[in-house]
Amino acid sequence: MSNTFDRFSVQSVYAELLARAPENKIEPRMEPMRRAMAILGEPNKAFPIIHVTGTNGKTSTARMIESLLRAHDLRTGRYSSPHLVSVTERIAIDGESVDDETFVRIWDEIRPYLQIVDDELTAKGENRLTYFEAVTILGFAIFADTPVDVAIIEVGLGGITDATNVGDGQVSVFTPISLDHTDLLGDTTELIAQEKAGILKPGGFLVSSAQPADAAQVLLEKALELEVPYRFEGVEFGVENRTVAVGGQQLDLQGLAGRYPGILLPLHGEHQAQNAAVALAAVEAFIGGGETALNHDLVMEGFGAATSPGRLEVIRKAPTVLLDAGHNPDGIRASAKAVKESFGFSKLVLVIGILAEKDAPAMLAQLREDYLDLTEDICITQSNSPRAIPAGELATMALEAGFNEEDIFVTERLDDALEWAVGRAEASEDFGGGVLVTGSITLVGEARMLLGGK
Repeated sequence: MSNTFDRFSVQSVYAELLARAPENKIEPRMEPMRRAMAILGEPNKAFPIIHVTGTNGKTSTARMIESLLRAHDLRTGRYSSPHLVSVTERIAIDGESVDDETFVRIWDEIRPYLQIVDDELTAKGENRLTYFEAVTILGFAIFADTPVDVAIIEVGLGGITDATNVGDGQVSVFTPISLDHTDLLGDTTELIAQEKAGILKPGGFLVSSAQPADAAQVLLEKALELEVPYRFEGVEFGVENRTVAVGGQQLDLQGLAGRYPGILLPLHGEHQAQNAAVALAAVEAFIGGGETALNHDLVMEGFGAATSPGRLEVIRKAPTVLLDAGHNPDGIRASAKAVKESFGFSKLVLVIGILAEKDAPAMLAQLREDYLDLTEDICITQSNSPRAIPAGELATMALEAGFNEEDIFVTERLDDALEWAVGRAEASEDFGGGVLVTGSITLVGEARMLLGGK
């Protein structure tokens, strides 16, 4: 095989993956994943795992954990989803997307073994491995091949029957739990927590953000049942102080085993500060069992290098254009608070696109409530995803959510949407206008590519 792999090679693998059941088609099962791991020699047991679940903040928290571990000279693998631009983003080695050559090579190596599992499933009348199951297997295989010192594995959806749950977390991390995917996970935070608690394993360690009371009770009971240590934000660790700083914020953090003042975090918002506290506690639990404080300089270095593309990311200036993958009302609410705290906009133009499986009416209502005082111009558009709500249909929902018809511009083309929005922001008389692109991660990813994000 040639040592040169071009973009088409990755694209051809991606086409194979997309030919499987789509990402939003969830199979509540684990046996095919266990079978694949067994055939491949159990790559899921080749490295320790920090397993991350929750409703909001999973990716940002995982990326901060990764950055802290790298500051401690550990070689990291990070598996996250969905991706913004390229499927290779889902599998990161030392903070960078896996290189095209490795991605294609390992896929070629495991393809025959996945076919065995596919054939067995088909013979039993079951669906073959889904897109997400196949990418998860690929991620574990790449991390074992590299090899990595530790993998940060982000759950795709739920916990108990999520494909990533073939990995046993040495530390299980729970970011804030709220209502999302209620058709699959349940319509209360208690039911959703029961599903997510499935990633906690004997011999593990539970680290959780502050949770709704019913969700916290579920996690506590699961930890007691399995006799594993548990630590909750606001009880054993948390954010002591935070102040807005240029390009982000300065934090004083109380960890599990130490206090870490004056931490500069280049991410915006109270929610990111809380994610940072959870990430710090997770790394303390992993490195010293929660009993030994980390080196303050290394913690400073780790947080200083943290990034979270597509999460209140400034993609251009004059006017400022923000990208934020706010995919449910709670995420939108947290981002809106951060926008108002960190940016001095006198006017904000919204560019909105939402996927069909999301609660679009609730998201639109939240956007209107949070940005009513800043927004006159709203652009309703759509990404290229086949799951995107058509712009015209979404515009009708926007009207029903209370937006004024005369304020709405509708276009199916994202490039037209961005051009219109930037123009409206530039027309602000006091030069205080900005643009927020939000809704689906597919919309944010396409906007990032159009605006030159790396």
